[in-house]
Amino acid sequence: MANQTRRRFLENTMLATAAATAGGLMGQPVVQAAKANKSANETVRVAVLGVNGRGRSHINGFTGVENCDVVAVCDPDETVGHTKGVENVHKKTGKKPTYYQDLRRVMDDDSIDVVSIATPNHWHSLAAIWAMQAGKDVYVEKPVSHNIREGRVMVDVARKEGRVCQAGTQIRSNPGVIEGIKFLQEGGLGELQVARALCYKRRKSIGHVGQTPVPKGVDYDLWLGPTPLRADVPRKSLHYDWHWQWDYGNGDLGNQGIHQMDVARWGIGADTLADSVISFGGRFGYVDDGETPNTEMSIMEYGDKLLVFETRGLPTKHYLGGNASGNDVGNIFHCENGYMKCSYTSAVVFDPDGNEIKRFSEGDDSYHYNNFVDAVRSRRVEDLNGEINEGHLSSALCHLANISYRLGESSDFGAAPAGLAGNEYAVDVFERTKSHLKDNNVDPSQVKFAMGPKLMVDKKTESFIDNAAANALTTREYRKGYEVPAQA
Repeated sequence: MANQTRRRFLENTMLATAAATAGGLMGQPVVQAAKANKSANETVRVAVLGVNGRGRSHINGFTGVENCDVVAVCDPDETVGHTKGVENVHKKTGKKPTYYQDLRRVMDDDSIDVVSIATPNHWHSLAAIWAMQAGKDVYVEKPVSHNIREGRVMVDVARKEGRVCQAGTQIRSNPGVIEGIKFLQEGGLGELQVARALCYKRRKSIGHVGQTPVPKGVDYDLWLGPTPLRADVPRKSLHYDWHWQWDYGNGDLGNQGIHQMDVARWGIGADTLADSVISFGGRFGYVDDGETPNTEMSIMEYGDKLLVFETRGLPTKHYLGGNASGNDVGNIFHCENGYMKCSYTSAVVFDPDGNEIKRFSEGDDSYHYNNFVDAVRSRRVEDLNGEINEGHLSSALCHLANISYRLGESSDFGAAPAGLAGNEYAVDVFERTKSHLKDNNVDPSQVKFAMGPKLMVDKKTESFIDNAAANALTTREYRKGYEVPAQA
């Protein structure tokens, strides 16, 4: 591959150091798998679960790795499974993979080495747990969990079963961002003050269509899996609109935003959940079947450092100025001697006046797939850039914020709420949110927003302190036959 020399150089010289200081295993136990190593000449056999959206990227990623074959695809929608799965692989490789409608049959197939999971969020943890219990290594999309507890169980299963499990937070493998985070953590800009994450991504209304029939060829029982059984589809698009309903998705904070949440925590150098979280927002500008907020602001405390997350689904101006845009997605680290902006593939450093002083760039998704397959061959969990515990912690931060939001009280826009008072960054976010709504012809005086409580976190138990309602949302009830175990 074109990137191979550069990638291996970085992995062999600096990634071990970067992982230890900027978000590797962070002291978590490393369990070597019992499975015999695969040499570079042996084929790694991959099954991809879910092939409608990110699953197509998984197919592209794994078919681009040397000595790696996508030998099976699985999707509860037969049409999607064949047209976007089987035919896609066949077109790329000349080989037709096996099609499975039921992912349990994938787990039964002893010839499969790796299960790559690109299902809706509510299936991520259970599919990964079943795969690892079946002796397979796992690449699982973000967020790695639908709730906090099942993410921790997934990590524990990986440890117990000795499996290699990579979270699909591919920015972790991009050399430009790795070098930028290293520069940041070595004090290149002085003390870090605020890690800001932006998910300014235009999301249009999904409409108000009510209940629609289950599409032909879909095994809806399998699609629902751990979620409550229902006879129809409460959304227009089965294959995407689930993101905006709590039973299946986690809103854009847990969709696009998990990438930026991961980079923010990585930059802080935190290997735990935050000390506290408070969130506010709402679904503004339209009325539709969506339940999750299209505007959500979250503030988390890590000691004397803040993690500030802004999710906006309506057209918005760039954070540092400019015209309204459909996308402004990335991270900004505010430090005593300037700031650093991170995208998917680069990190750019500025002085306090906004003059560029340093740039780190290079990388694409292929680095992350190669990193995973390298670790599958070496059986060294510490070789992973996005090891499952990292994916769990960053996913759980999204869940923390959503829990505060979901417990919020209906409030009027006016002066900054008491829960934000005294925090200049929180007040700034609140005031800019009101301006953002006005820019989109939403009068803040005519709408309500949900003001979540400030929740204190027990980082050791990954639960909330003295808040039963919040702790109830750290898990869910599972449908019989699709239960995430209570522990590994």
